[in-house]
Amino acid sequence: MVAFSSAAADNQPQFLYLDTRGWKTGKKHQIEIWFVEHEGKYYIMSERRERSHWVQNIMHDPGVFFSVNDKKFEGTARTVRQEDEPGLAVEVAKLMNAKYRWDDGLIVELKPA
Repeated sequence: MVAFSSAAADNQPQFLYLDTRGWKTGKKHQIEIWFVEHEGKYYIMSERRERSHWVQNIMHDPGVFFSVNDKKFEGTARTVRQEDEPGLAVEVAKLMNAKYRWDDGLIVELKPA
């Protein structure tokens, strides 16, 4: 992800660390990814959409672990389809664009348990 980020200037955490379980291997898979928080949930975007391995892992097992700064969460993940939830998709895209000046990808919602 190469883009200007206003998050550093605003002193906001820029990255979320997401742990999924490999659906073929069963091994832990961790990624570092941009995120936004909205109404108690966290949203991330997959530039490669369903082709990303971590998205494929979520589609097979929505149970995830994630952390932001020193906060650690266990929760569930799901994809957000613009055609099914246009209001949420627009809001998340606005938040991502404001924070990172980037908003092109499949939205994934992380809901803490």
